[in-house]
Amino acid sequence: MDNNNYIVQVQDLYYRYDKENVLENIHLSIQKGSFLAIVGPNGSGKSTLLKLMLGLIKPQQGLIRLFGQDISKFKEQHKIGFVSQKANSFNTGFPATVFEVVASGLTKKLGLFNFLKKSDHAKIKQAIESVGMGKFLDRNIGELSGGQQQRVFIARALVSEPELLILDEPTVGVDVQNVNSFYEMLETLNKEKGITLLLVTHDIGTISEKVTNVACLNKNMHFHGSAEEFEQLKINDMSEIYGHDVHVLTHDHHHHGGGHLHD
Repeated sequence: MDNNNYIVQVQDLYYRYDKENVLENIHLSIQKGSFLAIVGPNGSGKSTLLKLMLGLIKPQQGLIRLFGQDISKFKEQHKIGFVSQKANSFNTGFPATVFEVVASGLTKKLGLFNFLKKSDHAKIKQAIESVGMGKFLDRNIGELSGGQQQRVFIARALVSEPELLILDEPTVGVDVQNVNSFYEMLETLNKEKGITLLLVTHDIGTISEKVTNVACLNKNMHFHGSAEEFEQLKINDMSEIYGHDVHVLTHDHHHHGGGHLHD
């Protein structure tokens, strides 16, 4: 396996809480420039897998390599951006503008804005524009919708110019009408900026048109392949993976639950 072409390599990975495995024998490789969606029911180990990849918890068994390096030796954290499910729980009274929130991705501490160089200002504006929020530069973050806030958090992660962007359920708190344009923005970041994207999501139907690869996780890796191969999976196979009937709504974006997988 050519390490240079893979940003993430996971081999023989196991993880357990108490005596119960939440992840078993996980193999996953993410190629540079790809857009991978990880799907799976609640409690399937998705969050644990993200924590392991981000180095927040250590593998109990198996290997994780980031940019060809064992995760225990990996020191270039700036290459990885992470966006959690913040929009849902963000304190709307927080007195910061869109510009300041995105700037904090560079300074890591609010309150250091006077140290920003001219080139930093340009970077911040560029990140904000790349997520379609250029008009909202001076707007208070608390005045924005959930979807707009989430775009701002993506800009904050992008401002340090990561090569891999990890998004955990980024459409939680984004209304159905805006989910599609949100994914279109991600697709643009992937195709035009060449950023490798890893997305954990429930929106199976909506997302499968935008991503290059899909991984289905439910303790084990049940499927890992191209979006085309995933599209060919029969609904029956999906139900088998999830252990119950699955509603995959693809094009019905106006439907109240459009594109959502109902747990």
